[in-house]
Amino acid sequence: MIENVALFEKHRRRLFGLAYRMLGSVSAAEDAVQDTYLRWHRARPEDLRNAEAWLVTACTRLCIDRLRAVKAERQAYTGEWLPEPLVAHPTAEADFATELADSLQIAFLVVLETLRPAERAAYLLRQAFDYEYAEIAGILGKSEAACRQLISRAQRRLAEARPQFDHPQQDGDITERPAHAKQQQARDLARRFIQAAASGEPTAFAGLLMQDATIHSDGGGKVSAARNVIHGADRCLRFFIGITRKQPTGIQLHECLINGQPGFITHLDGQALSAISFAIAPNGDADDNGGAIQAIYIIRNPDKLRHLAPLLGRALQH
Repeated sequence: MIENVALFEKHRRRLFGLAYRMLGSVSAAEDAVQDTYLRWHRARPEDLRNAEAWLVTACTRLCIDRLRAVKAERQAYTGEWLPEPLVAHPTAEADFATELADSLQIAFLVVLETLRPAERAAYLLRQAFDYEYAEIAGILGKSEAACRQLISRAQRRLAEARPQFDHPQQDGDITERPAHAKQQQARDLARRFIQAAASGEPTAFAGLLMQDATIHSDGGGKVSAARNVIHGADRCLRFFIGITRKQPTGIQLHECLINGQPGFITHLDGQALSAISFAIAPNGDADDNGGAIQAIYIIRNPDKLRHLAPLLGRALQH
């Protein structure tokens, strides 16, 4: 029994990473991992000879079922759907920060929503977790040829929907991994943008935004948010200055990494109000500031911020 628990814990991080990429939800991913554990606990010992294969198979199939169940819900979602933010401290270890900045970027998770559940699973297992086609076939209960077709279709769909600033590597990496030296520059750029918004002076934004920058806002119909994507640097800065002026007195900012990219949690009296993430284009309009901001993601749906309460609680104690 104890050995089984230890084996499961050894693979917990991988299972959560898979489930989060599949579902775009921290809470749903945690539920999928817990349900996987319950199935693991009830399984016959003879079925558990290959722990990783068994656990990944169970977790993947649970996530596929969940995606199918929420299909109508997401299609009827009010405004733009963004994933629940995955938050880490800005001084997270370099390797962990790089892992977060890879296939967990908000822009990429949004693009993944264009895939069917089986395509999403096959693609992630191959590209994010480096499983062989034969292994993917066993996990999904399909032929190897069928899995190759799923991955090929997923690649075509993603190529059509992929943001222009996202440059995939030829060897299967989902996104370009930013060099560790650029991570601090990206955080500095995000800080300068927030300071410019607080000043209310449009000139303070000079060089910070790409001309084709966008703002994506998710309120889920429960709080105010832009229902459509905001396009263009001028419109983006006017929008951000406007929402900054409307912020309640006493609001605070907690700097963090959101899905591996620089960001801030806005909060009031310990309650998270929004998660703001900045996608940085390394070859931006600015000359020496490490790039320019290509996209801003503002997650305001309170249902997607509840899991941030413990993090804020710890931050406020220090």
